[in-house]
Parts: sequence; C-alpha cells; structure tokens
Amino acid sequence: MQPMHTAMSRPLTLTSLPLFPLDTVLFPGGVLALRVFEVRYLDMVRKCRHAGAPFGVVALTAGQEVRRAGAPDERFESMGTLAVIEQLQTPQTGLVTLRCRGTERFRITRHSRLPHGLWVADVEQLPGDPHVPVPDDLRRPATMLAQVLAAQQPRAGGVSLPTNPTPDQLQDCGWVADRWCELLPLPLDLKQHLMVLDSPLVRLELVGDMLERLGISL
Repeated sequence: MQPMHTAMSRPLTLTSLPLFPLDTVLFPGGVLALRVFEVRYLDMVRKCRHAGAPFGVVALTAGQEVRRAGAPDERFESMGTLAVIEQLQTPQTGLVTLRCRGTERFRITRHSRLPHGLWVADVEQLPGDPHVPVPDDLRRPATMLAQVLAAQQPRAGGVSLPTNPTPDQLQDCGWVADRWCELLPLPLDLKQHLMVLDSPLVRLELVGDMLERLGISL
C-alpha cells in the first residue's frame, strides 16, 4: 500500500488499501476491538502492524463478516474510516486480537477482491471535521455524554468508548456527536449516514433530536 500525494487542490489518495467489511460503523476517534481468525485477515493485520499502515473499515450492506459456504457475496458501503492498529496480541495460534483507532474517513474509487478473499481498494481521504464549538442549546448532550462515559463498563469487543475525555473534546460538536452515534442503538444505515455528514454541527443536532425521540431527557 503506497500513499500518493497529489496536487494541493486534490485529496490524499491511498492505493491498494486493505478493507475489513464489518457489521459496524467506525467513526473517527472511535476505538474498535477485533478478534481476527480468518486467514485472509491474519496476514493483513500483521503486515499493517509491521508497516504502521492503516486498513479500511467499511460497513456491510450484504453478506457476513465471516465467510461461509453458500452465503451471499459481501457488499459494503463506498465510504468508510481508516483504522490504525494500536495493540496486537496473539493469545493462541490462529487468533489475533486487535485494538484499533479510527482516523480519517475515505471514499472508495475502485475496489477488487484478491484470490484468497481479501478486498483492497483505491481510496480518497475525506477532510476531517472542522472544530465547531458546541453551542449553548446543545450543551446538554455534551454534559450527558461526560456522565455516561464516566459510568461505562469496559467492553470485551466491538466499538469501545473513552473513559477520560478532555474538556476540548467535550466542547467539540463532531467528537460529541460521534461518541453518541457509537452509544445509541441506531440502525447501521443511519449510523453510516451520520458518519459521512460533512457538518459536525448538523450531526450533533440530529443526535439531539434522536435522544429526545428515544426518551432520553435533555
């Protein structure tokens, strides 16, 4: 996988980025715990770890995370999030556990499947969220998030959440909205829609509306 810097007016692109289609949406800044045992991913994650290179997490729209005979072909969203491996362990032969962190979002421009089943893609990285301070009328979701994070219990797998957010993070629309998107029991397609929104303020406004509809007092 080789990064290629284009002209300043064009986005950074990555070629042959390995993809990991999952039944989840990874948000920038999110932490993802994975148990890897399929041959197609074992070699991939070890190479990424050794090279300090990311892989791409994309949400499945058809098929399953683990390939099974007779199962539908995997299909996935065209936009996802880069995942950087922070921790890799091998508790037993044929099993790798990972702790990854989401970084930049990307859009797939071309993808293909290698003979052993691994998907790779050429992608364009998307701009990160601009820093937008949480406005006064949305302070309550930020305050509630701090309380929830302080009281949460560790999770064995899937998306984890930070326990000690900084004041700057709790004052940032995008960060607060993304953590609520990870917390709330939302359909996968809705989480995907929220992840790809360009405006962090709009994302937090939508989160505030969903909190009200779910009966979570603001």
